[in-house]
Amino acid sequence: MKKRHLITRRNALIAGAASVGGYLLYRTIKSSPTPTYGNILRMGDAFTYEAQRALLSQKALAKEYTKEDISSFPATGTTNPADATKPSYNKEYAALHKNAFADWTLQVEGSVSKPGAYSLGDLRKFSSRTQITRHTCEEGWTAIAEWTGVQLGVLLQAAGIQSKARFVNFYCYDGYIDSIDMLDAFHPQTLLAYTMNGKPLPTQHGAPLRLRVETQIGYKSLKYLQRIVVTDEYVDPGDSGWAWYTGI
Repeated sequence: MKKRHLITRRNALIAGAASVGGYLLYRTIKSSPTPTYGNILRMGDAFTYEAQRALLSQKALAKEYTKEDISSFPATGTTNPADATKPSYNKEYAALHKNAFADWTLQVEGSVSKPGAYSLGDLRKFSSRTQITRHTCEEGWTAIAEWTGVQLGVLLQAAGIQSKARFVNFYCYDGYIDSIDMLDAFHPQTLLAYTMNGKPLPTQHGAPLRLRVETQIGYKSLKYLQRIVVTDEYVDPGDSGWAWYTGI
């Protein structure tokens, strides 16, 4: 006589999750659309990306707070490219910093029909967004600040983003390179921020312009922006040791 198995709701959920996970992992291995395929750790990274994109709403907003919630905000991991004593020193940035960024521009290029350079004045001409959000650091601490800037999606539309574009790659004066996909690029809370708590962005927080990706862990919100390149391929930052996708 065959043993009869009792199928509970818990067992069904576990089985269902395993099936979905197996399918997503198969997709990741077979034809990963994410830029993290290449080794076991990155394959797991791609799986996380696929699962979150497949199972969670892409329209959800990060929680926004009030001015009363604004907290102290440490600048851990800052690599000031104007500091000649640091390995991240950048002569061009140091000159711009000395001149209060009067000559600074953000280059936008790649898969756009109207590549160009945008000064801070140019960016301020776009409609702005102000949001008070929580920064969640990979080191375990959090802080709340107010950010004002232009939505990245607005700038990309103005630059004439092309249909083949899949990723937005960011190059920074401190040597950091990273990217996000189009879902995050056009998320309403993804900003190119030029003020923090109502004042021009301070040097330790990425002056004169930083990225704010409120749907991911803090290190994706890159500082000291220099150039944006829109592509259909991801530019791998190398052995940074960090996951590419860190949704929260």
